[in-house]
Amino acid sequence: MSLFSSSPPQARLTLRVLAHLLRYPDAAFRAHTADMREALQAEAALPAARLVELDALLKHLGASPSLDVESEYVELFDRGRRTALHLFEHVHGDSRDRGPAMIDLIQTYEKAGLFLGTSELPDYLPVVLEFASTQPPQQAREFMGEIAHIVRVIFSALAARQSPYASVLAAVLELAGEKAEAVAIAPEPEMDESWAEPEVFGGCSTEGQAKPGQPQPIRIVRKSTQPSQGAQA
Repeated sequence: MSLFSSSPPQARLTLRVLAHLLRYPDAAFRAHTADMREALQAEAALPAARLVELDALLKHLGASPSLDVESEYVELFDRGRRTALHLFEHVHGDSRDRGPAMIDLIQTYEKAGLFLGTSELPDYLPVVLEFASTQPPQQAREFMGEIAHIVRVIFSALAARQSPYASVLAAVLELAGEKAEAVAIAPEPEMDESWAEPEVFGGCSTEGQAKPGQPQPIRIVRKSTQPSQGAQA
């Protein structure tokens, strides 16, 4: 009997738990943290050390004051660009290329007989993980392997912040057949900088064409002397 398996482990329940872990931690979510802990342990699709980390995160989310965990989530995922959970934001930003990519992803779901019935965008990572949980193990791993480079960026940003949520993204990478290794990422722009309005006139001051704080050029124009009336040539 072979001691090795060529197919990835069944991870249907694990993928669904990871998807829920990345959603807003409201009261309904926190009411089921014990069930999610049991599901992870029962399926055992992840390394033991990762299961310990996820168990600790679920305990924290279930036991901490609701206002604390909810504000932590908003600060982390809604106000951070490098930690955004919409995958195509990391690839296309706000460019027009994001639209066709969304359509392609929706078509991938529909070809599998699944139709997105919520108001969530198709590239929202919890939605992507929910879809992967419906696929056979090998197809699920291959599908997640296609997005692993984006997941790694989010994981790296979370790890840099020393967030316990990094263990969730690490688990996704491991289920995709990847190592949970952080990569260097560019620093995030300050919130004021990212929301700043562009200068309409290039920052011209009221005193001239230079920007405020720059030296103003002084031009001396001599008045021409006009001959007086009645002067003889």
